[in-house]
Amino acid sequence: MNVFLAVLWKDLVTEWRGRDRSVAMLVFCLLVVVVFHFALPGGATRETQELAPGLLWVAYVFAAVLGLNRAFSVELENDALTGLALVPRDRGWVFLGKAGASFVILGIVQAITALVFGLVFEIGSLGDVLPLCGIVALGSIGLCSVGTLLGAVAVRTRFREIMLPLLLLPLLMPILSGSVRATTELILNGQVPFEPVQLLIVADAVYLIASFVGFDYVLDE
Repeated sequence: MNVFLAVLWKDLVTEWRGRDRSVAMLVFCLLVVVVFHFALPGGATRETQELAPGLLWVAYVFAAVLGLNRAFSVELENDALTGLALVPRDRGWVFLGKAGASFVILGIVQAITALVFGLVFEIGSLGDVLPLCGIVALGSIGLCSVGTLLGAVAVRTRFREIMLPLLLLPLLMPILSGSVRATTELILNGQVPFEPVQLLIVADAVYLIASFVGFDYVLDE
């Protein structure tokens, strides 16, 4: 637990001082909103409400990939990956610290993006905020879990900026399927069925456990 808190605190403090990841992710998301604003019809039309959840999660996923590509950049630039591997505890706690920091940073970006997205396209209401937060949190847990593991794999490769999306995006199909369906039902019908939430919970559990166990072997490579 001490290792988890130390890694989490280190990553959050580093990001607060530099803000390179969060600013890049936020600018990307806002640019995506601007592009979609010109591509979609204005106002709270039925077509906009049907398309908005998928487009919102497109912005979330690619912003997350942008941030996860930088998750191990500090350790790589300072040749500190060996230091993480020498932590005198289960390396899974290092993984949880890195994934937790990515989750917090991504969550802030997602909240600002959702607010701007809702204002621009005139969708959503105050009653949808808490359910939407729950859906986004469930989707982000799986995204950050498998993304952190694959980020540790890709960071040692020559083309790490390309390798991470190639490895990550195919594995996000259950996360995206559950997240987009749940968000769509929330926006269109004002309620979330249990089936997509169940899919997200199962996918999160599988990715979280597999990444926790597999991170030990990734750092050895």
